[in-house]
Amino acid sequence: MHDINLSQVKDEIIRCHCYTELVYDRINKKLRLKMSHCEIETLVIQIIRNAQEDEIQKKGKNYYIADKTKGVRLTVNASTFRVITADRI
Repeated sequence: MHDINLSQVKDEIIRCHCYTELVYDRINKKLRLKMSHCEIETLVIQIIRNAQEDEIQKKGKNYYIADKTKGVRLTVNASTFRVITADRI
């Protein structure tokens, strides 16, 4: 993210991110968990807040935000800031 201010990107994603009803099920399925909506939202915010510069990448229409300690990578749409999924890394 050489030409993008990391702090601004994180603030914008935290301020504007949103979820569809299906994404909660998708995240639980992909992470093999059974978290509530609130727990998923808390996890997403923690991952975004704690992300270092090398853990946020913009590829095409998405941001990929990794948390190596949790072993999770989020996919967030770069234009709508909608959380798409989470994967184990």
